[in-house]
Amino acid sequence: MAARHPVQVVIAPRVVAALVGGRHADPFAVLGLHPDADGRLWARALLPQAESVILLDAGSGAELVALESRHADGLFEARVPRRRKPFDYRLRVRWSDGGTQDLADAYSFWPQLDDDALAALRDGRHPRPYTVLGAHLRTVAGVAGVRFAVWAPNARRVSVVGEFNAWDGRRHAMRLRHVAGVWEIFVPHAGVGDRYKYELVGADGALLPLKSDPYAFASELRPATASRVAALPPARPLPEGRAGANARAAPIAIYEVHAASWRRGADGGFPDWAQLAATLPDYAASLGFTHVQLMPVSEHPFDGSWGYQALGLYALSARFGDAAGFDGFVAACHARGLGVLLDWVPAHFPSDAHGLARFDGSALYEYADPREGYHQDWDTLIFNFARSEVRDYLAGNALYWPERHGVDGLRVDAVASMLYRDYSRKAGEWIPNAQGGRENLEAISLLRRVNETLGADAPGVITLAEESTAFPGVSAPTSAGGLGFHYKWNMGWMNDTLAYMHEDPVHRRWHHERMSFGLVYAFSENFVLPLSHDEVVHGKGSLLGKMPGDDWQRFANLRAYYGFMWGHPGKKLLFMGQEFAQLGEWNHDAALPWSLLGDARHAGVQRLVGDLNRLYAATPALHALDCEPAGFEWLVADDAAQSVFAWLRRDGAGGVALVASNFTPEPRPAYRIGVPDRPARWCVGLDTDSGSYGGSSYAASVADITVQAVPAHGHAQSITLDLPPLATVFLLPA
Repeated sequence: MAARHPVQVVIAPRVVAALVGGRHADPFAVLGLHPDADGRLWARALLPQAESVILLDAGSGAELVALESRHADGLFEARVPRRRKPFDYRLRVRWSDGGTQDLADAYSFWPQLDDDALAALRDGRHPRPYTVLGAHLRTVAGVAGVRFAVWAPNARRVSVVGEFNAWDGRRHAMRLRHVAGVWEIFVPHAGVGDRYKYELVGADGALLPLKSDPYAFASELRPATASRVAALPPARPLPEGRAGANARAAPIAIYEVHAASWRRGADGGFPDWAQLAATLPDYAASLGFTHVQLMPVSEHPFDGSWGYQALGLYALSARFGDAAGFDGFVAACHARGLGVLLDWVPAHFPSDAHGLARFDGSALYEYADPREGYHQDWDTLIFNFARSEVRDYLAGNALYWPERHGVDGLRVDAVASMLYRDYSRKAGEWIPNAQGGRENLEAISLLRRVNETLGADAPGVITLAEESTAFPGVSAPTSAGGLGFHYKWNMGWMNDTLAYMHEDPVHRRWHHERMSFGLVYAFSENFVLPLSHDEVVHGKGSLLGKMPGDDWQRFANLRAYYGFMWGHPGKKLLFMGQEFAQLGEWNHDAALPWSLLGDARHAGVQRLVGDLNRLYAATPALHALDCEPAGFEWLVADDAAQSVFAWLRRDGAGGVALVASNFTPEPRPAYRIGVPDRPARWCVGLDTDSGSYGGSSYAASVADITVQAVPAHGHAQSITLDLPPLATVFLLPA
């Protein structure tokens, strides 16, 4: 009787072709250990560039069987002797270059993602999707590796490719979890620093350009575009006391910084976080700023976007180093009493092929219709705010930065473009909402969700909206129908006051209301007064360059304007370089012109900004009721002929400060201002015309000012003040 030979498992040629051609939709059903019809166990592996593969017992290391080549492109299989149940095994692979490795097999591991988490992702109710999607270091059954997961519901096949598999999409084709359209795989032996991307076959069968991971925690330095495996940062709550420093009653003076061009690195390139931590916090704190706001530091492909066209919202830009370095920078800021705010851009993203655009061959992260999904102004794509998975992506990212990196808040960019479907569009170029209106109801809902989530899960963290329209309730609580931001940038104030300052002083009398109009609506929102980077780019020149007159008048105008701003209700923001009166426009490719500080005029402006910040912080009347009408009273608002303004600031507990501005180069001796009967005497707290700032010291001899029983401006008593030319003066109770 002839010996009985084992029955060979025969894979249909079409299955073999699909596997080696990278077209098989479910390789887990074929690769790894599988029983045949008779219950006998077979091992199968797809390892292109392998010359031989031997199956090992993981426990003993014993060689069990050599797998036979089924296809020249690396498909190997063999029946496992004396085994009928799956077991822990390894593959001893000899590669064509002569190297040998003992590897755990990705296709020996069960699904790694929990069904409940996947359902939450599908339904748009996962608060921390970054803990599920992306690349996560794991040890499974004693094997260290990385769990990869990516949302691509319309793809036919998804593979993770990287240094660990020679960028071959056939090696680690992923498992589709249909409940959420998420593909996942555990890749043994992958680790920290490994570069990787996703290779996708779209629904139409086309192989797409390799895609970076939307949830990557790290990336390569541009122009390279791969993601990098990095550990999920540990939770970092705000240090004690930071919540109070971010509150509406606190003094908030923000120093806006573009990290790449504040100072350059030692080699003239990008500074790293350690270099910034050693210099920037001390500098900002020495000038009395309370917060540093970083322009976007998420990964972005184009330097000239300044970070506002990001493709890796969860990844710190490789320009400045790793997450540990950034955490050190945040800690250094907190140690100097500075809060850290990040620019955050949920409105749009660039269309680079390696990014989010048509991620799985379909409009996935963006609206499909260009009337909804294309930003004409910026040549970018608009997030689909209606899609639950996209909402999770954005809301989760908003929580990620404060929760995992301990930042104090987010300044949300381009909010106006999110709120309105017809933003910067002509009739016929936009689609009304379901109610026939122009508001983007889905974006409004998302912004409310973000602010509610941060309020619940990151107490003390603040959000600030760059919103340039009259949309109501931007900084009102969501419970009252608002968007829930803590603060809103006052773009109207900025535009009006800069337009006034640009006028020649002889003409300012005809534009007087530009400086006073902001008080008509100053308390309708919790405002920040921004002199941001947007005002010193694209041909706008510097702030100093906007000031009229000769050289002396330009500096005096700027000092007077800063005084007006710091005395005005609202939190403060100043872009880097303007604290020392940068001469030209900001250049993102070069460091600030620090050499200007060798000129006494520029050093004087810097000294003034520091003194204004310190006065603002030390005087509750100048900040405690920044956002309350009870904190402000006009004293002189209608003296257009002399371009003089004067007002009181109050703290609600009896404290007061008086601010007066003269916006002409003519001094105003013995200028009378009506005041309350308390205090009885005033003294000069700060004078922007002081010689220490580069001024004329016109009123340097004034020690104190006594209230007189002379009616003026609706008060029964008044004071007289020698108002310097082009200056703002702060008076405090003597």
